[in-house]
Amino acid sequence: MSALHERDLVALQAGLAAGEFSAEELAAELLARAQASQGELNALVTPAPERAAAQARAATGPLAGLPILHKDIFCTQGLRSTCGSKMLGEWVPPYDAGIVQRLDAAGMVTLGKTNMDEFAMGSSNETSHFGPVRNPWDLSRVPGGSSGGSAAAVAAGLAPVATGSDTGGSIRQPAALCGITGIKPTYGRASRYGMIAFASSLDQAGVFARSARDAALVLETMSGFDPRDSTSADAPVPRYSEQLDQPLAGLRIGRPAEFFAAGLDAQTGARIDEALAVLESLGATLVDISLPRMEHCVPVYYVIAPAEASSNLSRYDGVRFGHRCADPQNLDDLITRSRSEGFGREVQRRITIGTYVLSQGYYDAYYLQAQRVRRLICEDFDRAFEQVDVIAGPTTQAPAFGLGAKTEDPVAMYLNDIYTIAANLAGVPALSTPAGLVDGLPVGLQLIGPAFTEGRLLNVAHQFEQATGHHQLRPDYTPGGAQ
Repeated sequence: MSALHERDLVALQAGLAAGEFSAEELAAELLARAQASQGELNALVTPAPERAAAQARAATGPLAGLPILHKDIFCTQGLRSTCGSKMLGEWVPPYDAGIVQRLDAAGMVTLGKTNMDEFAMGSSNETSHFGPVRNPWDLSRVPGGSSGGSAAAVAAGLAPVATGSDTGGSIRQPAALCGITGIKPTYGRASRYGMIAFASSLDQAGVFARSARDAALVLETMSGFDPRDSTSADAPVPRYSEQLDQPLAGLRIGRPAEFFAAGLDAQTGARIDEALAVLESLGATLVDISLPRMEHCVPVYYVIAPAEASSNLSRYDGVRFGHRCADPQNLDDLITRSRSEGFGREVQRRITIGTYVLSQGYYDAYYLQAQRVRRLICEDFDRAFEQVDVIAGPTTQAPAFGLGAKTEDPVAMYLNDIYTIAANLAGVPALSTPAGLVDGLPVGLQLIGPAFTEGRLLNVAHQFEQATGHHQLRPDYTPGGAQ
């Protein structure tokens, strides 16, 4: 019999139903593993043993007793929610985020909160006030970001599933670098209520899991209309878990030339070509397409996202909540020192950029122009989806890079999101699923679909996983042991 931490969500559900173990025993074992790994991985910010035990004892519902970790961007009532920042280092929300409420109602057990790049600003999980997260495949490398804590935790067997948020690839990129499945649904599909805001027109909640099947079970539970979120889509949520076994015969898969241009690591490209050949063997047809404005995605994103961040983060001023400096001399001193002390370097950089592009004399030249190009990027996707059902390509340019390798070069760090940002700008669903190894490190296959086609993406990923078994590869990681 496999150890509990080795089982995926479906297997754990079967074990609970058969009475092999209790929800309390399961939660306790995983929390013990998380604690043993903390000095190496640093994947959690706040474990929640008391909350987990109480939920495990009382669990009822379709996902009763199944454990989950939440990215520390989601508010959890009575459990501190820091967003990886000193600014919110000890803040305890009085309410749960919308997706947390839905998953609690389904009977899931919250094990704790995962580490993340500060205010979700980063691609390597090195900007967290609580220190960097390490990749369980190689502790000298990054897990990706900003949801690196969630990705590393699932890959290392600290939990079978975890929530994440994706503003420009923050679920898919770490999923690829940690060798697991991660999905960002359509913008508006999952509630943003209680998700601490970074860039409001881009942020979207999603899921990390060991397989597309597990991701489908959680995503269909956490998704749905929420009247408290003005951007929430009032559209029915299909049972994604019932769509997984559809054959791929007749499926048209687009291969965008821009995803396979200069910059893509040769071995990573080879793994993606092999993945596309597998999809062809399953009955899909490959179609060469173009997304001609892909080259503009990174600059457009790094105008729009910082602009929205500068507005959203203006509420943290030391007056109402969050970090407050000691002995302020006046209001200006209070706000200046509280923000300077509470925000890290990357957050300050993006607030500065955002304030600049929104300032008088620059709004038209930068922010408004970026929004116009964003509309053109959306039109590229509209045209592509007239030809194909799904777009496929690499999630990242290469496997995980070393800790500290790009921290002094912001532009190089930003380019990690080159293949993922477009889906956020267009608001369409996108997924990363394991595509094999390069020099012993995982890489991911990215799938992108039209709005509200999460079921199709999960179906394609599931069929691919069943054909290859890449999702069953695990890092050779033992908490507290040499890797």
